[in-house]
Amino acid sequence: MTTCTPRAAWGNLLRRLHFYIGLFVGPFIFFAALTGTLYVATPQLEKALYHHALHTDAVGEAQPLAEQIAVAEKAVGSALRLHAVRPGLEEGETTRVMFADPALGPSEHRAIFIDPTSLEIRGDMTVYGTSGILPLRQTIDYLHTSLMLGDIGRLYSELAASWMWVAALGGIALWFYTRPKRRINNRFQNRRRLHVILGWTLLAGMLLFSVTGLTWSQWAGGNVDKLRAEMNWLTPQVNTTLSGAPEMRDEHAEHRGHHGGMTMPEMPVKLSLFDNVLQVARQSGIDANNVEIRPASRADQAWTVTEMDRRWPTQVDAVAVDPHSLKVLDSTRFGDFPLMAKLTRWGVDFHMGILFGLANQLLLIAFGVALCVLIIWGYRMWWMRRPATSAANPVQTLCQSWLALPLWGRGVSFLISLLLGLALPVMGVSLAVFIVIDWLRWRAVSGVSLAGTSVK
Repeated sequence: MTTCTPRAAWGNLLRRLHFYIGLFVGPFIFFAALTGTLYVATPQLEKALYHHALHTDAVGEAQPLAEQIAVAEKAVGSALRLHAVRPGLEEGETTRVMFADPALGPSEHRAIFIDPTSLEIRGDMTVYGTSGILPLRQTIDYLHTSLMLGDIGRLYSELAASWMWVAALGGIALWFYTRPKRRINNRFQNRRRLHVILGWTLLAGMLLFSVTGLTWSQWAGGNVDKLRAEMNWLTPQVNTTLSGAPEMRDEHAEHRGHHGGMTMPEMPVKLSLFDNVLQVARQSGIDANNVEIRPASRADQAWTVTEMDRRWPTQVDAVAVDPHSLKVLDSTRFGDFPLMAKLTRWGVDFHMGILFGLANQLLLIAFGVALCVLIIWGYRMWWMRRPATSAANPVQTLCQSWLALPLWGRGVSFLISLLLGLALPVMGVSLAVFIVIDWLRWRAVSGVSLAGTSVK
């Protein structure tokens, strides 16, 4: 094996790893970027498509929530449990009454949309998650997170999130190692220049989306949650019991297929309490127009009223109200959240295109399109420079590049790989697959080389 300087050895290792990520993981990152772009680009289309359910032209005084909910309960029958209500507090908005339907998937609810003034049923459809997205974006979200294949499909998005930050940082490091000292005007350098410019431009976004994507993931997400719990970074949640420590909320439970709590025995709900609890919450500082009222599932629990406005400034305060005495038992204020909990909330909402409204959407659309171009351009560069035949131009392998490192470099890189593999299991397994494929290629190339040097 030809010896090389440590700098050249590291450059070769980065080049091979970057190549493998682009070749094998690139398509998954591309699809995640494409579907994510569609997701953030369609809120206005969704509002137009479901305008009849979301809005009403009726004018006049709104009827009590109890009467609105009664209409919804009559429409679904007595078989479904009332889960939560999102009152239409602004003029022209409908009230969303949500029921837990065992026929639906995790974090899905059947929603009846009621005209607050006329009590007309304006819509009946499935809504998903805390954000309450409707069927169009729900389908796109399932494509984005799991290829519509359930838990097994979520491995694809975790694979993309696990490697995207490595591809981004590795590409930048590779540029530092291999950039020419003076500008060279040739076709490859011109093609490479666009790839580098896009890499630098999208670097911060790729890092952000890797981090936020991993918090939603199935395997790495559990490790992230453990870290956040150890560091007291979880989001505080109102305590709904008369005694006990406050709970902590996982903002990503809906994307992992969790309901965020154990199934408890059903308790009859007194509908008149919805109006009373909302009034108490208003008096205690819950002033957003987008709120969710959730009745207690057990007699020893409180009701909760939570603000659902994730735009800037963020309004996600919550209160727990005793349904018997109508006193506020506990409250959480976003202003009092730990800094990391705030950053998590903002990161998640930015990832979903909510935080800054239209500006957030446009920025993410531009990012998603540019990332797709970056990946396609990388494939084009590889295709234009691919070896004519492996025998005439033996492709240097990842194993050869690693063995060319100094001893300390091999030890450090192995330790980092091991730790990352434990923290990000999908990355660890996929890296093992890379190494197996690379070893087989190494054996094949070595065999060709030995055959070519045999004595005739």
